[in-house]
Parts: sequence; structure tokens; C-alpha cells
Amino acid sequence: MKLHHNTASPYVRKVMAVAIETGLDQRLETVNTAVSPINPHDDLNRSNPLGKIPALVLDDGTILYDSRVICEYLDTLHDGHRLFPFQGPARWTALRRQALADGILDAAVNLRYETFLRPEAQRWATWIDNQRLKALRACDQLETEAGSLSGLVDIGTLSIGCALGYLDFRFPDWGWREGRAALAGWHQVFNHRPSLAGTTPT
Repeated sequence: MKLHHNTASPYVRKVMAVAIETGLDQRLETVNTAVSPINPHDDLNRSNPLGKIPALVLDDGTILYDSRVICEYLDTLHDGHRLFPFQGPARWTALRRQALADGILDAAVNLRYETFLRPEAQRWATWIDNQRLKALRACDQLETEAGSLSGLVDIGTLSIGCALGYLDFRFPDWGWREGRAALAGWHQVFNHRPSLAGTTPT
């Protein structure tokens, strides 16, 4: 399987974390793929018409995207602990937490583009502030749930770990740990898992 990949992408990181947790990382051929909204990548566009990473090309030529689909597919290829619970409250909690973490990433990645790619004179300060607040409100919600995260390894907690790691990587000045001691403590421990420690963004 060929994975369009970039070590700075938090969505790619989530896929790689799932691959490590499931023992499938050695089956992935990673292809470094640098993309941005203003710099289309022709090879990637042939694999994913949306022009986004990650995109997974299976051995039979089937192409899967986005990270949520790829992660759930990988979770069907092993016989170990399932990262996507099959049913019941555990499933919906894990999927909701994945959605919340992806929402943090969507806001943060959009801000990265806005503040790094857009000319300074064209940046929209109100929009920037509201995207930041959206991500921090999600962190507030996670603080209320931090006690139930300990010892849990599923798509929800892996997604949260990647989202918080991206904030550290791109926006360390946001201070997401301030007033969120329980979430910060959980992340400090969880971030030592090989699946996260081995995929630190660069």
C-alpha cells in the first residue's frame, strides 16, 4: 500500500499512529507529498481529486481518503485490539472524540494557511480569532472528559493526541494547557506511546 505522506500533516500523523498501533506500519510505502492550497500536486490529484493528504493507494489500485476512512480501513486488517469499537456507547464516544479532534485540526490548519500563505495585508483578524477560539473551546470540552481518557486507546484518543501535538507544533503560543491541567497531564503521558512518540511532526 502506498500512502501519500508528509511528516508535518496532523492527518497523516493520525494514519501513521493507527498503523503503528495495529502493527501495519511496515506494510505502508510512504511517498513524501508536499501540498498547499496554492500549490497543486499533479500526482496526488490523480489519486485524490481533492488534492489533500493523506491518500492511500491499495495494492489493487483502489484509492482511499480522507484520514478517517483510511484509519477505519486499517483497523480492519489486523486481529488485535480494535481502535474503532464495533457498537454501543464506546463506538459513538470514540467517533465523537475523533470529530472533535479533527475540528481542532481543521481550525488550526486553516489558520496555518491564513497566517503563513496569505499576504499579511489580506488576513482577516476576526476570522483568525474565531478559529483560534473554536479550537480552544474544543480543548475546554476535552478537559471535562480528561478523566475518562486515561488508559483508553482508540481512534478518539489517538486523534486527540495528534490534535494537541499539532497545536504544540504550529501554535505553541496559544497555551492550550493553561487552565486545563487534567488534559495536559493526560497528554504528557499519552504522548509517550510509540505511535505518537514515533510520529512527532517536523
